[in-house]
Amino acid sequence: MCIRTVMTRVARLRSRRSKALHRLQVIQNKFCRAATDAHWCVRNSILHRDLELPTISKYMKDASKRFFDIAGSHPNALLRAAVEYQAAHPTHPSVGHETYFTDPPDALTATVESLNDVNDTHD
Repeated sequence: MCIRTVMTRVARLRSRRSKALHRLQVIQNKFCRAATDAHWCVRNSILHRDLELPTISKYMKDASKRFFDIAGSHPNALLRAAVEYQAAHPTHPSVGHETYFTDPPDALTATVESLNDVNDTHD
């Protein structure tokens, strides 16, 4: 909760692999470690799994997806048009949100998701 206001500002950044998002992930990891009084050898992925806390990357991806899902069915035509926007030039990198959703997750997010999958199969 302490860093969600900062995350909404960072959400405007184009790349989720940006330095700002990495710094926010480091802060979140430190909060997790302090809140649980975890030993230094406990992996961050284990802390996130046990706390059922998404990584910054996953949180931002989910928040962006929710926004675009809501905006896509909004009654305002300008907002719907912004969601459906495609780059005009085919060689220009896509400005739209499609590439963000198809990017592979970062290493920490992938590890946490695989740990969650293992836990789900054992429940």
